[in-house]
Amino acid sequence: MVAEGLYTDKNDCNVLVMWRYSNLGNDVLMDIPIRYLGNSGLLVSAVGLGCNNFGRVDTPTFTAEGTADVMVAAIEAGINFFDTADIYGAEFGMSERLMGPVVAKAREQMVLTTKFGHTEYESPLARLGPGGSRAYIRASIDESLERLQTDYVDLYQHHTPDPRVPIEETLEALNELIDEGKVRHIGHSNYSGEQARRAQSVAKRLGLRTFVSAQNEYNLLAREAEHDILPTVQDLGLGFLPWFPLHNGLLTGKFTKDGGPENSRIMQSRHHVHAEAPWDAMERFAAFCESRRITMLEATIGWLLAVPGMSSVIAGATTVVQVRENADAAVSWSPTTREFTQIANFFPVKP
Repeated sequence: MVAEGLYTDKNDCNVLVMWRYSNLGNDVLMDIPIRYLGNSGLLVSAVGLGCNNFGRVDTPTFTAEGTADVMVAAIEAGINFFDTADIYGAEFGMSERLMGPVVAKAREQMVLTTKFGHTEYESPLARLGPGGSRAYIRASIDESLERLQTDYVDLYQHHTPDPRVPIEETLEALNELIDEGKVRHIGHSNYSGEQARRAQSVAKRLGLRTFVSAQNEYNLLAREAEHDILPTVQDLGLGFLPWFPLHNGLLTGKFTKDGGPENSRIMQSRHHVHAEAPWDAMERFAAFCESRRITMLEATIGWLLAVPGMSSVIAGATTVVQVRENADAAVSWSPTTREFTQIANFFPVKP
């Protein structure tokens, strides 16, 4: 991957950089917003690809071919950030395994991240101990690397905090992986602000490398992160990664109060997401978008990218069209300060 321009200001997350990607032998020149992941030095595309749909039943990405189509389309669109986890897919490890063949061919064009140790999912490694323990972490990274067909990941994220294991043990084990070259940086997911601060304090006390990123639920319909983890992220200099940024697709503009695409996840298996949506607010948001001749998807991603501390909007996709739409939205519209506030006021933060 060769830079055709320079990222001159580490504090300016909105500088556009020209990257030339050698995509499986084909050079592709793309304008793409590239941002630092907190203070880590990692450069990630402002829109990333959430890989939780790879291996999901009844989607085009249930197969290796469908997964490869979406991944290659992402690289061609200028996306370099790929976010997966060992629990994603219809069975444990399936998303990583389906990604492996493309990773093997295009590793240098990817900033690759996976996760371990979700406490609410059954793991075949549970016999080794809790998900935050040294034994579990060491076995987990080796299996993820094998499935992904690579010898390192750029970011390894603790999927949920584990109250059964002292954070000292988790951090020491993760630092061992960095020293061995299996992991470049470490992050956490679903930590509270207090847990993030304690982890940072413990790492510094022990002379260990700290977490560089936080991944928590955040979107226009779920803004509770603003009470806790987002201020912490900014104080600690972490990069922030929102999961469910499009609220299962509800914020793409493809749904109305009368329904949506029959083949969508919401209409097939998550009817409650549609039923519980604040449709009065959604309709005001739709009118806002229409008056500016932008799509709701463009407005949603544009708004998220204007949130302080935001590193990359890791939106999922099951088709080539979706991944291209997400990538285009990274550059198509940015809100003014007034527009940012207008959108935020449509969806007040819950107490």
